[in-house]
Amino acid sequence: MIKINLLPFRAARKKENIRRQISIYALSVVCLALVLGFVFLNLGRTLAALEADRSSKKKELATYAETTKKIEVLKKKIAEVRAKLDVIKELEKNKTGPVLLLDELSMAVPKEKLWLTALDEKKGLLTLKGTAMDNDTVALFMTNLETAKHIVSVDLETAMLKSLPNFKLNVIDFVLKCKTYAHKEEPKPETKKKRR
Repeated sequence: MIKINLLPFRAARKKENIRRQISIYALSVVCLALVLGFVFLNLGRTLAALEADRSSKKKELATYAETTKKIEVLKKKIAEVRAKLDVIKELEKNKTGPVLLLDELSMAVPKEKLWLTALDEKKGLLTLKGTAMDNDTVALFMTNLETAKHIVSVDLETAMLKSLPNFKLNVIDFVLKCKTYAHKEEPKPETKKKRR
C-alpha cells in the first residue's frame, strides 16, 4: 500500500489562511486609517471655517460696540432733552394756569346774584368765600365751577342764612373748597407693621 503524506499540504493551506487573514486585517486597518484621516481633515476644514467666521463676527461685533456707545450717548441726551421739555411745559402751565383759573372763576359767577368776598389758594386748594341771593344761586355757581377746565372738584364747606334788615333781604354766606389743576395729593406715610 502506498502512503501519501498530506501533512505538508495542510500546513501550506493553514499558512495561506493565516496570510489571507493578516492581509484582510492589514487592509481593514489601512481603510480605517484612510477613513479616520478623511474625517480628521474634514473636521479640520470645518474648524478652520468656524474660526474664520468667529474672527469675522468678533470684528463685526467690535464695529457694533462703537455704534452701541453712540446710541447710549444719544439716549442720555434724549432723556435730558425730555426732562428739560417737561420742566418747560410745567413752567408754562404754572405761568398761564392762574390767569385761566381766574378767568374761569369770573365766568362761573352768576351775574348780580352772587358776590365773592375772599379768595385764597394754597398748594392747589382754593377757598372761596362769598354771598349769594339764595341756595339755588350757590348750587348754580358750584355747577359752573365743576365744568371749569382748571378746577378738579368743588365742595361746599358752609352755607349760612344771613339777614340784611336795612334792605329787607335774606342772603346766603357760603364757603367753598376747590381742588385746582395744581393740586397734588401728598403721599400717605406708610405705617410700619409691628413685629411679633
